[in-house]
Amino acid sequence: MRRKSASSEAAFLRGEVGVDGELLEAEQDAAAVEADDARAELLRGRTYLGRELLTWMLWRSESTDPLFTHQDTPVHVNYAGRITLRGALGEITELSAKGALAPYSAQVKRALASGLLVHTARLTFTVGERSFEVSLDAEHLDVKSAKLPELMTEEEDDREQERLHLADELGALVDGCIRTFLTVRASRSWNTTVVPELRAWMEEDA
Repeated sequence: MRRKSASSEAAFLRGEVGVDGELLEAEQDAAAVEADDARAELLRGRTYLGRELLTWMLWRSESTDPLFTHQDTPVHVNYAGRITLRGALGEITELSAKGALAPYSAQVKRALASGLLVHTARLTFTVGERSFEVSLDAEHLDVKSAKLPELMTEEEDDREQERLHLADELGALVDGCIRTFLTVRASRSWNTTVVPELRAWMEEDA
C-alpha cells in the first residue's frame, strides 16, 4: 500500500496525474498533431499501397520496357508533367515537381530516397499505336483527368460508343497496372530483390 502511494506521488510530481489521481491528457503542439495525422494517413493500406504502386511504376517505366500486356499487346508507361511526392516523416512531407522530365530527375529520386513516395502523377499508357493520358491519385487510385486516343469513327452515335469503349479500356489498363504490381508485391522477391533494386535506383544520382 505504501509502495502504491509513493508511486502515485511520484506520478503527481512528474505532472502525469492530477490531484484526483486521474491521468492528465498530454498536450501536443500543432506540429506533433500534424505529424501523427500524416503518419496515420500514410499507413492506411490503400493509400500506402497506392503510393508504392506509383513509385514502383515510375522506376519500371524509366527502362522503357513494357510494364504488362493488354489483349496480347505490350503496354508501355511513361511519366510526364507534374508529379507530387508525400511522406510522413522528415523535414519535408510533400514535394511537387513540374516539367517534361521532372518525374525522372535527380531531385525527385533524392526525395524518394529520403522516404517520400509518389502520390499523384500524370501518366501515358501506350498500347500499340494508341496513347491514353491519365492523372492518378494514390489514395483511391482515382482518375483525376484523362485524354483518350483520337476517335476513328465519324457518326456521332458511333463516336459516343467509341468514347465509352476507350474509357473502359483505360480502366482496364489501370487495373492491369494494379494487378501486375500486386503480384510482384506479394511475391517473395519483393523484399529480397525488388526493394534493393528500387533503392539502388533512387540513390544512383545521390
